[in-house]
Amino acid sequence: MSESILTSIKTQLSLMPEDEAFDGEIIIFINAAFARLTQLGVGPTTGFFIKDDSTTWDEFVTDITQEAQAKVYVYLKVKSLWDPPSNSSLAKHMEEQIREYEYLLKVEAEDDAYV
Repeated sequence: MSESILTSIKTQLSLMPEDEAFDGEIIIFINAAFARLTQLGVGPTTGFFIKDDSTTWDEFVTDITQEAQAKVYVYLKVKSLWDPPSNSSLAKHMEEQIREYEYLLKVEAEDDAYV
């Protein structure tokens, strides 16, 4: 069984899965990341969003490579919005990583479209 999207992102943000205090904010940021991925051609063409911890990664994408990249991208995007680095060099590095993953995911999605 695939892992819960919300739970995995919370864990990466160093939050306890059972702590629901910030779920509303984190879900908003996760859904913003999925909206961007939809714009890049990744995931369902009709869009994708989560409401709670019941939605899993394999519901978003079934390709294991895209799933791995999407997990990192969504984490970086949520982290940059929810708890951005206070150091400007680290913030710039995070933004560069986000752009790189956007590029890689877009290229992968375009390649899949031609198969």
